[in-house]
Amino acid sequence: MLIGIDDTDSPAGMCTTYLGAVLVRKLRGAGIGVAETRLVRLNPNAPHKTRGNAAVCIRAEGDPETAFSIAGALVDELADLSCENTNPGLVIAEEAPPPDFYWQAVQDFCTVGEAREILDEVGALSRGWKNCRGLIGATAAISSELPDRTYELLAYRSADRFGTPRKVERDSIFAAEAATWPHTWDSVDSENRVVVCVPHTPDPVLFGIRGESPAWVEAAAGHIVAEEEALAQVWVTNQGTDAHLVSGTIGTLLDGRSYCVEATVAERATTGEGRHVEIKVRDGDERLRCMAYEPTKGFRDVVRALVPDDQVVVCGSYKNGSLNLEKVRLIDAAADVRYRPPICQTCGKRMTSAGREKGYKCRRCGAREAEPECVVSPRSISTGWYEVPPTARRHLSKPLVRGEPGLRRNEFN
Repeated sequence: MLIGIDDTDSPAGMCTTYLGAVLVRKLRGAGIGVAETRLVRLNPNAPHKTRGNAAVCIRAEGDPETAFSIAGALVDELADLSCENTNPGLVIAEEAPPPDFYWQAVQDFCTVGEAREILDEVGALSRGWKNCRGLIGATAAISSELPDRTYELLAYRSADRFGTPRKVERDSIFAAEAATWPHTWDSVDSENRVVVCVPHTPDPVLFGIRGESPAWVEAAAGHIVAEEEALAQVWVTNQGTDAHLVSGTIGTLLDGRSYCVEATVAERATTGEGRHVEIKVRDGDERLRCMAYEPTKGFRDVVRALVPDDQVVVCGSYKNGSLNLEKVRLIDAAADVRYRPPICQTCGKRMTSAGREKGYKCRRCGAREAEPECVVSPRSISTGWYEVPPTARRHLSKPLVRGEPGLRRNEFN
């Protein structure tokens, strides 16, 4: 059977993966075997998402009614039902629904009604709390397929420590990354010297290690010096796979979806308020605004280094008319050409514009010149992929250490 759970956390605490880890132990205590624990991230742009928009799926063997009773009681006990936006869902099915619903939930949007239809089709047991929105993620979790998969070891705190400052030795996390990279990733942001894998929210997670196999994440965790953990669970996940990205074209993008778009740089980047960087790209007459926000740090310099006529692929989430960049590929680099007023050949001073389409004029001697001076500068970046730093990376975004993005066709646009 497949057990799906979603939407049990809130900004004030709890974590659906923690509830899932506790459930694994309760199921085993009741004689129900657990074969796999799966953490599934869904559309990061969903308007009613949980903190990390993650649901869990537990593949188990035993009596579904018993599992349903145990899981329901645990949701009643641990979910933060006092929060208005916490609306848990629990489902148990003896066969996996078609994966289309999962892909829709990762790349597009779903409704509670659609989830209920899927559950009815497979004869699933289900229970929703409050407005039942968690049934969407729970159904997506049990219908998930992972053609590409990664792993995360999540260590959890003792209940008496929830909400208190975490005690994790900073240097040990950098040592863990150094010892296991590239088989694990994003535990730290080495360039910005920031620890990434230790949350700052009041939830039960002590730290999380992401990597290519259970053995590697466990090896990395072995280097970390921290307060005593209450329990740890290794999850198979769709994190770091770009499952949310689909191919798109300018002019057809839909709000709240995530795309990779091939385009031509239309004009140089500008830096605005808050040190956010904006650049416009084009495809024929269609234009697209792309944003690299301040938290992306040095990635903004990559965007600033792009010049008109560069051929690029831009990837990110499309919201309110902008593509919020997660990564960029420079396919073909154009010449970095700038034009400026020429030097007067008579007096050696730089001329000024004489007016629209009137060329240039020397203020000192009155000499005129029709053409500007052309300056070609060496490029500061080369062709290839560039990505935001680990501190700004979304759960689903595939780090380049894992290879280039591999896109599914867009089935829902």
